[in-house]
Amino acid sequence: MAGKVDEKKKKELIKKMQKARGYMLGPWLYLTEKDVGFMEAYNNLYERGLTDGKALPAKIREFIAIGILAYRGLEDAVYHHCKRALRLGATKRELLEAVESAMIPGGTPTLALGLRALARIEEEEKKK
Repeated sequence: MAGKVDEKKKKELIKKMQKARGYMLGPWLYLTEKDVGFMEAYNNLYERGLTDGKALPAKIREFIAIGILAYRGLEDAVYHHCKRALRLGATKRELLEAVESAMIPGGTPTLALGLRALARIEEEEKKK
């Protein structure tokens, strides 16, 4: 019985995460399979940090995450968070300005990485 409950819990969590993010990374699938309780705790923290807050809307919180991820050199993460910001109502211009702002504390490599993510999104749109 517990095995069926765990499988249902895992499937529901994966579905919830995919819907909120628009994607699901392989390591998260692995962790969900191995320790669904830990993944639930991680997802709760993610939701607290990257959904609408009392003062900041989710898209603004995404801009902050994008800047930090760009500084850290995590190009795929910047791409995914830019896509999520767009789904949350951000404009491409807002994303561009967020990436430009990140250059001041993060340097030119941060800017370049953010620009590559934005260019990737535009290239994908052209192919549609």
